[in-house]
Amino acid sequence: MWERETSLTTEVKKKQENIQNAIQQAIENAPERKFVESFEMAITLKDVDLKNPVNRIQEEVRLPSGRGKEVRIAMFAGSEMAAKARAAGISVIDPATIEDLGGNRQQARKVAKQYDFFLSEIPHMGTVGRYLGVVLGPRGKMPRPVPPTLDPAMIANGLQSTTIVRSRDKVTFHTAFGSREQGMDELTANAMAIWTRVTSKLERGAGNIRSCYVKTSMGPSVKVEVIE
Repeated sequence: MWERETSLTTEVKKKQENIQNAIQQAIENAPERKFVESFEMAITLKDVDLKNPVNRIQEEVRLPSGRGKEVRIAMFAGSEMAAKARAAGISVIDPATIEDLGGNRQQARKVAKQYDFFLSEIPHMGTVGRYLGVVLGPRGKMPRPVPPTLDPAMIANGLQSTTIVRSRDKVTFHTAFGSREQGMDELTANAMAIWTRVTSKLERGAGNIRSCYVKTSMGPSVKVEVIE
């Protein structure tokens, strides 16, 4: 038992070392930009039937070091709830504009791209689904319902350190895990959190991962050695 635990600890340390080395190389290979780049991870699966929705990866991962940059959140809300949302730094979308927004697909896609997460008062959830579901749904951005007794700031605070890991039916998928302003230990901890969550959802763990790469948003990809 002790030997097995020691083996697992060594394996985790080796994986952490491999990820850290790849992040360091990605930083060295990427030229300085005039904006703060995000760090991204790309994972390719193998021997997983993603035609079966049960096998798809759909996870919200709380990053231990945060995302390293401001998360953009919008809420479909009116009157009192809208005031609470604005006080929490959340952008407010007037529910009366939902139908018009749904009729302008280009504008709807622009709004979907503008924000990382959406919230909504419960009475507007059906309307959002009806008119904007076709745009927000495929992007994994359907709004989270906010009960009338809950301050939206509480949900927004949690989302500031949350990233979405979503494969859909594609063997290769990407997710952000921090920014270039963060330190090496912070980025490594975030990347490990994603790696651990994804492998925990796979039947053979790391044995179902064909490859893993990390990169800055504008820089070249660096391969992470996968340990099965």
